[in-house]
Amino acid sequence: MDIELFLCRSDNYGVLIRDPATGKVAAIDAPDAGAIEAALKRRGWTLDLILVTHQHADHIDGIPALVATHGAMVIAPALAREAVPQAYRYVGEGDTVEVGALKAAVWHVPGHCEDHVAYHFAGDGVFFAGDVLFAMGCGRVLTSTIEKLHASVMRIAALPEETRVYCGHEYTLSNARFCAHIAPENEAIAARLAQVEAQRAAGDFTLPTTIGAERATNVFVRAKDLAEFAALREAKNRF
Repeated sequence: MDIELFLCRSDNYGVLIRDPATGKVAAIDAPDAGAIEAALKRRGWTLDLILVTHQHADHIDGIPALVATHGAMVIAPALAREAVPQAYRYVGEGDTVEVGALKAAVWHVPGHCEDHVAYHFAGDGVFFAGDVLFAMGCGRVLTSTIEKLHASVMRIAALPEETRVYCGHEYTLSNARFCAHIAPENEAIAARLAQVEAQRAAGDFTLPTTIGAERATNVFVRAKDLAEFAALREAKNRF
């Protein structure tokens, strides 16, 4: 899998993936059509598919322009049908999507919002988490429940530790500072905070992360139970 990662809007990540065997290209979400067009031009690619993780505007705003320009086929969560009416296919738990020869299992991962799905390309060891799991953090509960968010985060955290995870936003510095605030004695968290500070100061991306890194340094993944997880989420809301 070829991957092109870039920032758009204020703090969204845009991601393009390409199957080298067939040349098929997909965008993971469509935060901003202009940024995606620039990334396509930079790589000399054309867009075939858009894989939507959830219905929030900062993940779907670019769809109409990209469909109009490229005729890209949109795959969206089944529960986001009203918000993404132009999709040619709606998917949920247990479905499979293909980008050329690349295959992804669709996971229903509610918690941030009820319709949220993620895409697990197991053959490439890559997971596109949208806004459920972030580097050193997790999403806010907006139109779902903390119980579902906890279950979704823990399910993702059970993936093989080498799995590379791409998230929807560049929130890592804020998340790292929160983790260090919660667990000041944790040397792994302190070291990762220093690394993230250096990366952001240099203008570098903090993604992809890995499941192994999240198990070691993400206080939400390390929470011992739902009660602790919920308390951490509430604390982060005020941090």
